[in-house]
Amino acid sequence: MSKKHTPDTPPADSATTQGNTFSRRGFLKLAGASGFATAAGTLAGSAKADPSTPDGTPEQIHLTWGDDPADEVVVSWASLAAATNPRVRYSASGEQNATVLAVQRTYTDGLNGEVVFTYHARLRDLKPATTYQYEVTADNDGNAGTPFSATFKTAPRGRAPFRFTSYGDLATPNTGWVLSSPQSRFAVQAVERFQPLFHLLNGDLCYANLNPESQPDVWRDFGNNNQSSAANRPWMPCPGNHEVEFNNGAQGFDSYLTRYTLPNNGTHFPGRWYSFRVSSVLFISLDADDIVYQDGAAFVTGPAPLVPAASTGNPPIPPGTSFYVRGYSDGEQTRWLEKTLRHAADDDDVDWIIVQMHQDALSSSKTGNGSDKGIREAWLPLFDRYGVDLVLCGHDHDYERSYPVRGCNHHAGIDASTGEKVDTLQPKPATHPHAGSGNTFDTSHGTIHLILGGGGTSAPLDVYGIDAGNGNPQAKVFTKPNRPIPGTSAGTFTRANADALEDAIWSAQRDTGTGYGIAVFDYDPGSHGGKTTIAMNYYHALGADQTATATYDLFETITLSKHRRG
Repeated sequence: MSKKHTPDTPPADSATTQGNTFSRRGFLKLAGASGFATAAGTLAGSAKADPSTPDGTPEQIHLTWGDDPADEVVVSWASLAAATNPRVRYSASGEQNATVLAVQRTYTDGLNGEVVFTYHARLRDLKPATTYQYEVTADNDGNAGTPFSATFKTAPRGRAPFRFTSYGDLATPNTGWVLSSPQSRFAVQAVERFQPLFHLLNGDLCYANLNPESQPDVWRDFGNNNQSSAANRPWMPCPGNHEVEFNNGAQGFDSYLTRYTLPNNGTHFPGRWYSFRVSSVLFISLDADDIVYQDGAAFVTGPAPLVPAASTGNPPIPPGTSFYVRGYSDGEQTRWLEKTLRHAADDDDVDWIIVQMHQDALSSSKTGNGSDKGIREAWLPLFDRYGVDLVLCGHDHDYERSYPVRGCNHHAGIDASTGEKVDTLQPKPATHPHAGSGNTFDTSHGTIHLILGGGGTSAPLDVYGIDAGNGNPQAKVFTKPNRPIPGTSAGTFTRANADALEDAIWSAQRDTGTGYGIAVFDYDPGSHGGKTTIAMNYYHALGADQTATATYDLFETITLSKHRRG
């Protein structure tokens, strides 16, 4: 198998952490959209099929963790036609090659009638902290002479340092799609330059539901763009509102669920939420579509109905229809979350709990969505009770960081229309004297929320709200669920705006320069009896809101610190 080249080293002014490097100033100075290989070495091989001769050629290749990241990785891909004998061959240095046959999963897009073929090969009994080479092919692979190859590294066993990265709202670099942008390519390349063990993708992956007649094509663009990174390291997603698609399953997630194999959650809703642990850090991925009050999923703006292809047998969807899925698990996700958090609280091998979801409990964006009381009601009390350290979101296309928060103030909001007092469950900054000092925070006294909605989607920079009366940051809040429109068919809902306002006393930092960026996290397990830390560096791409750019500069550094449990 051919060896994959890795990007070159960063400039000499960079700092080094746990074998990785990152710059203190202007780290990512990339070439144009097609020049990254020249500027920074070669990414994972380019596997892309020829649409004029559809066959089993693998493309859209990506990795996810299995149930235990130290010994299990899933290789997934798609092909334009059914693959014959799809398989992955892999080995570590000095080992014999092993071969795993892939499992085929398909779905038929409920709007354009296209059948999508995906494949998933679970690689088991791997060695921890070990680099593996792998090849993906099939008997009817058009590139069978030189099959796609790349490498990945398994997670360490026990307490050991590692790096991960995160952002949400990525889209595709194909400007023919709604909300796509060339910046999506640079965002994927940025992940590779930081060389994390894995990447968290916080929802709104590709915005296919805003391009309803071309949903599979949008997903294909997304998968082929991400492949240059996601074939090298697991990309762990959560569903956002734009993963909800008409006629694609009970919650509209068939596209998402067919493409991804994710850790088992043991419930009636596989793939929608899950957890995994690396070292002493427990990661929990949630689907906030299940609990939010706002409706931002699939919708038909009109004036004409959305007419599915005749082959689907699905009827036209009237203008004004919105796919609102709040409450679909009937509380099963929240019960699973509490059980998972309770087990973590009883496990001395878990020092940190990091939650990933798409929508925001704490956002002061004025032009974006804002904050959602549904999350505050259902999940923030659990985060407080069980000591969640960090919550990573997307949804609003900006960067915002909260103070550590714990508990809430009641009746601190006002109705946006009448000015009357409203209970928004305003999150309360932790008042413990050791909760924060400078840019170091002890998250045992409160949870920090980060909005990382600047992956690569095309959208204007979200403007932050300011109260004209007192000059304080102000947030919009959804406090009521959407309601059926009287006299319309079932499933048709209003798309109401946020109905309340509150002072954002919890907001600590906001990026007013650009909506694009990437967060890089370096975990240090510390030593027994001492402290463990997670350092976060946030890099933003100034100017990318006006024109695609590849320059990411350091915007903010914070350190989370707490006593190690074991």
